Amino acid sequence: MNLLKNHKWIAGLTLALLISLGVCIYSLAKVSGSGASADTSSGMQWRGGEGAPFRSGERGAFPGSRNGTLPLGRQNATDGGSAGAGAGGATDGSSGASAAAGSGSDAAGEAQSAADGSSGASAAAGSGSDAAGAAQNAPGGTAPGFGQGAAAGSRFARPSGMNGGGGFGGGGFGSDGQYGTALAVYAALFAGLLAAAFYYAKAGKLRINESRRGLVVGLLLAAGLCLKLAAAPWISGYRGDIRFFTTWAQAAAKGLGTFYDTSSSDYPPLYMYILYATGKIVTLPQIEPYFLTLIKLPSIIADAVTAGLLYKAASRYLRFETAFLIAGFYMFNPAVLINATFWGQVDSFFTMIVVASVLAMTRQKLGWAAFFLTLSILMKPQGIIYTPVLLIALLRTGKPWPWLKAAVIAAVTTVIAALPFSSGKSPLWLYQLYSGTVNEYPYASVNAFNLFGLLGANYEDSSSTLLLFSYHIWGLIFIFAATLLSGWYYLRSRSAPFASLSALLLISGVFTFSSSMHERYLFPAAALALLAYVYFKDRRLLWMSFGYSATIFLNTYAVYYGYASRDGHVGFLLFFSALLNIAMCILLVKVMQDRSRRQTQANQAQALLQEPL
Repeated sequence: MNLLKNHKWIAGLTLALLISLGVCIYSLAKVSGSGASADTSSGMQWRGGEGAPFRSGERGAFPGSRNGTLPLGRQNATDGGSAGAGAGGATDGSSGASAAAGSGSDAAGEAQSAADGSSGASAAAGSGSDAAGAAQNAPGGTAPGFGQGAAAGSRFARPSGMNGGGGFGGGGFGSDGQYGTALAVYAALFAGLLAAAFYYAKAGKLRINESRRGLVVGLLLAAGLCLKLAAAPWISGYRGDIRFFTTWAQAAAKGLGTFYDTSSSDYPPLYMYILYATGKIVTLPQIEPYFLTLIKLPSIIADAVTAGLLYKAASRYLRFETAFLIAGFYMFNPAVLINATFWGQVDSFFTMIVVASVLAMTRQKLGWAAFFLTLSILMKPQGIIYTPVLLIALLRTGKPWPWLKAAVIAAVTTVIAALPFSSGKSPLWLYQLYSGTVNEYPYASVNAFNLFGLLGANYEDSSSTLLLFSYHIWGLIFIFAATLLSGWYYLRSRSAPFASLSALLLISGVFTFSSSMHERYLFPAAALALLAYVYFKDRRLLWMSFGYSATIFLNTYAVYYGYASRDGHVGFLLFFSALLNIAMCILLVKVMQDRSRRQTQANQAQALLQEPL
């Protein structure tokens, strides 16, 4: 009894982990034992449990099959958007037509042929920020193979309502609408528990008297990981994206050298290695039922890794109880949960790499920072947004060697990552892949709860005029302003940890005020706000991390469950979230101004103390 009393936190979290592990094992066992839906012609089979109907398309008719006539970099992809010009302004892009595919930032529509053996019909259009097409033939039908012409999709938006309805075989391309109420209730309960936990921590009433603190945090993160894995196979995810990842995993497993010739992907190469492994693993008969879980697994693991990185940083500057709460806050955050476990997207994996890069900058390990930043750009073009932070960090050194070292690391990393995909391609194929994504979404906003969304310009042509300039030009102006401010305050502070604030201002400023933004592009802001709070202990940053988590969740929830409208209607969720994003961005500039001034004054005082009398 004394042992339990003295180690009640470890005992309690161990019990929580055992329960979570049991739930996880039961969930996965039930998936394995449920009915199967197989596609033996493709060499891969998937079985779905209750609430997770999931089946592959027929051979040659996968939703991501790219029309062979399309130029490289002009095919559909999971993340669409135009890459912003100027320093730091970039987003994920994707293009329009492929075999039976529509487009959007992430998505897929489906077309289903008649049961009389007729061939594949034209693709139904997907929408919202995410849309795509998938042609599915009935038994006896014929389907176009890879490289054959199929109905071309185009840029469509999700209609209002619950994702247009329909299952995988019924023309659906969004979510199935399940668990929306449960997720909303969870978010409300989480907010209440979070407020209580931080209140007790602030009042000194939360004490974790454990010598093995790393074990306490590890148990917490492991329990969260098991719970997410237990839920993953029963939530069908955003169908369009799941279908794309399915197709890409199949194409990657057949060979990386031909991947971009046989798939619709305009994602950069890095994540294709993950899908390559997924495609190989799922061919094992014992693993086949867990394909949906495998698709979500990398991002779920990335959630735990990012929470661990935030804890490691916080444990150096804050009380253990606060560092513990920061790790738990990120791991169980509803905004994080809906992205990976529900939607099945990869923003968590991308954010993990971004956080690692910014952490390296704060510790002045610029070689590692260049390595991770390059990986983030090879993961998604959005990584370019954070490039100015590294450039300012290099500029602060005042030496040429760090510049050369960073350039060599970036070049070598890029070559190694791209080489397996380069067989038979032009030396500039990777450049063409990126450049092909730049102008694919010429809209002021693509379901983003930001300034242009607040102005009713959702899916408004970005060339339309707003006051003196077009939405696109206004976006470039705001990108330039955000880059200039982040660089100026970073240099003024003469502080390496200021990289976290600069990175936060860039992503929040670009999302809030730039054009062609999609609903999930703000996702890294929640982690970066926590990281900035760790270094500066400014409560305004902690409130911002809560605020960004709320707006990220509301924006993603609205799109995932089909409450976002493309007709310019400004509902309450959009109005509230957009105003809050704008207010937090302005407050962040004020915080950076205050912190840079204090840091400058502290540096000057330190310099005076060091001068000889």
